[in-house]
Amino acid sequence: MSGKGRKVYIVGVGMTKFDKPFSRKGAEYFDYSLEAATKALLDANITYDKVEFAAVGFCVGATSSGQRSLYQLGMNQIPIVNCNNACASGSTAIYLARSQIEGGLYDCCLALGFEKMAPGPLGGSTPNENRGNPMGPALERMNVEHSQVNPQIFGNAGIEYIKKYAHKGASTDHLNMIAEKNHRHSALNPYSQFQDVYTLDQVKASRKIFGPVTLLQCCPTSDGAGCVILASEDFVKRHNLAPQAIEIAAQVMATDSPRALLDEDKSAIELAGADMTRRAARDALKTAKITGDQIGVVELHDCFAPNELITYDALGIAPEGEAHHYLARGEFTHGGKVPVNVSGGLISKGHPLGATGLAQMCELTWQLRGWAGKRQVPNLKYAMQHNVGLGGAVVVGIYKRAEFADGSEKNTANWQDPRERFGYNPATEVRRITDADFKRVVSTHGGVAGNQNKLRDDVRAHF
Repeated sequence: MSGKGRKVYIVGVGMTKFDKPFSRKGAEYFDYSLEAATKALLDANITYDKVEFAAVGFCVGATSSGQRSLYQLGMNQIPIVNCNNACASGSTAIYLARSQIEGGLYDCCLALGFEKMAPGPLGGSTPNENRGNPMGPALERMNVEHSQVNPQIFGNAGIEYIKKYAHKGASTDHLNMIAEKNHRHSALNPYSQFQDVYTLDQVKASRKIFGPVTLLQCCPTSDGAGCVILASEDFVKRHNLAPQAIEIAAQVMATDSPRALLDEDKSAIELAGADMTRRAARDALKTAKITGDQIGVVELHDCFAPNELITYDALGIAPEGEAHHYLARGEFTHGGKVPVNVSGGLISKGHPLGATGLAQMCELTWQLRGWAGKRQVPNLKYAMQHNVGLGGAVVVGIYKRAEFADGSEKNTANWQDPRERFGYNPATEVRRITDADFKRVVSTHGGVAGNQNKLRDDVRAHF
């Protein structure tokens, strides 16, 4: 749990557009990683030399893929830790990097997440002749078939919610409302893999995947990367970054409780990770010393529409059994009580597994800075992030604009707005990196992607 040591701030963020798998011809995972990391360093106005520790999240890749990604910016002999924690891998990287600063080990850390995925449906972990399925005991108790595990788990959770609260009006229509909302939100996000708007009828009529879950209620597989630079208060002030800094007010990681395995319950909602989300959200709100009513925007792990439905009350942004009413009233969209997934969420933005948590962090940083343009949520004070992986792990974070005792966040005399360095607003426009961008952030000793002056030609070809 955060909150027991030094304060930690987000001072730089960057991400790639999320692409349909293999649509960027010839680009590898390390090309996506280089783009995201370069943007984050440029946002923070530092070179890679300032980074003292890095954590890199991904699900599919060789053990040292983090090194392959970051060596492009410099081989500075810093610790680089590779994280695989299912779909929560990206936020696990943030969690690990944050803890290094909070514990006093380092002043500047980098968290990176990436994925280059195969086309087709998002599957669960499947056993082979050499390895058992990490979720084996739970799947056996729930009689889940090994084909397309994830749609079954989350689809059954949605069915259970609807049955449980049918007397309060819950129905499959609410799953369609979630997908319609998130696809509509994505039309305002240039980073989204899909930016098409669909009616409720179109969502409902799309191809059935499992039970009431239709294709337009499911996240796509994606290629992409995201990166965050984290820093201590001393680092923030030394480098004149206070006006752009976002404080991590709380960040909690949790794993499954016994409720996911209890034979007497056999609850699909619990199998989908509801109780670990409750635990993480409860502890995060307590650490931040706020209530769910004070959260102004949420990036929620909507890998399938049912997961969003069962997570509203687990996060504390709706009373138990009332989430579908809040949804139907428009409380979770622009103009409502707490807009959820204004980025388009996983359903429409895409879900390159290791990059998802970092992309959520990018969106919330831009929102808290007030950069998000037409998708901006007004009058924000607190933002919440929820990133979950089956098997299981969840990270819940709460973020706010930085405030310092000396008021340095208001002193812009020696501060340059990052949008001036970019030459555009990265929250509302996607551009790929250039030689000039690379030159501003590469190590003084150069990097594997090129020397200090420009990217190698074979690297530049992918931007």
